[in-house]
Order: sequence, then structure tokens, then C-alpha cells
Amino acid sequence: MPRYSRFRKSMISFFLLAVGGSILTLASCSSPIPNRSPVGETFPVVRGESLKGDAVELPSAVLGVPAILMVGYVQGTQFDLDRWTLGFAQAKAKIKVVEVPAVVGWFPDTFLQGTIDNGMRAGIPAEDWEAVVTLYGKDAKRIQELTGNENPRNGRILLLDEQGRIRWFWDQGYSSTRLLELLELASTLPPAAAASTENSTAE
Repeated sequence: MPRYSRFRKSMISFFLLAVGGSILTLASCSSPIPNRSPVGETFPVVRGESLKGDAVELPSAVLGVPAILMVGYVQGTQFDLDRWTLGFAQAKAKIKVVEVPAVVGWFPDTFLQGTIDNGMRAGIPAEDWEAVVTLYGKDAKRIQELTGNENPRNGRILLLDEQGRIRWFWDQGYSSTRLLELLELASTLPPAAAASTENSTAE
């Protein structure tokens, strides 16, 4: 069973609970960016840290196989991402999923970062920590610029192919129809050609 299916709560809840309403206020200070579909574009290179404490670069960390990124900007995104998580679990989806809280504000990149991450760790099993990658400051802003941040309570769900190109995107709230559409498309995406060649050679 995928790791994310064992999450009892979305990381967004702990993200905000750790620091109360202050982060919500700071996040809301970011300039509004019109929503847009990034389908067909390559996911931008951003650097964050997993709850396990490892430095993670996206999309490098998920290259080679299709992957789903669930991006959240504010506390209210919790409800939406919880529904997507439950949908993936019920569908027994076998695809890599990474949750990506993207924190944008006027505060320095490192300010409150430890408090936020510790709050998330408190409610997520240690074995799942590597599946949550937090982005701050300019890296988080790059993602908001990619998708737009209007209606921030809606999660941004992105399907990346094996090369890190965005093949599917949704930002209008959970939909069972869209979930099935996403999983059907994901099932048609091949692994990286290099990996396939390696397997053929081994045989």
C-alpha cells in the first residue's frame, strides 16, 4: 500500500497548527498571481527539505518514473488534499506521490522553518517523512508562479512524466471523475527509456 495512504491527516494541518494563524497571515501577503495551466511545461527546478531532513531537489528526485505532486499553499488546502489522498488510497494507486507545502511570505527563508517542519513531524509517522517536501521563499514562489495562487484553498495536483514534464494538472478542487482521469493517464506513462533499456539488456 502506498505510504501516503497511511497519512491520517494532511501535512498542511500540521504546517499551520505549528505556528497558528501567523503563517496564514504571512502567506496571504504574497501578491496574487492569476491561475494558469502549466501542462506541457517542465516542472521548474526547486530545492527543499523532506521531513526526514534530507535536501531534496524537484523534479530530479522523481525523475525516471511518473509521479504526482500535491502542492498546498494555505491551511485551508488541507481538506482538499485529504480527499485526493483518500482517493489514491481507495483506488490502490501504485504511483509515487509527494506532498509539497510551498510557503511564501515576506519573512526570511529560514524564519520559523524549524517550527513548521517539527509541527508536521509530530503528526506524521517517521516512515512517511520522506514523502513530504517543504519549499520556502523563492523556491515556493516559483511554484506559485507556475500554477497561480488564486483560490489558494484548492490543492494543485500535478502529474509529471518520467522526464519531469507536466502531463496533467488540476486546481479546481477534488473530483472523483478527475481522479480517475489522472490515474488512467498515469498508467499509460512509461518509465524512463534508460531504465527500460537497462532491463532489456539485463534479460
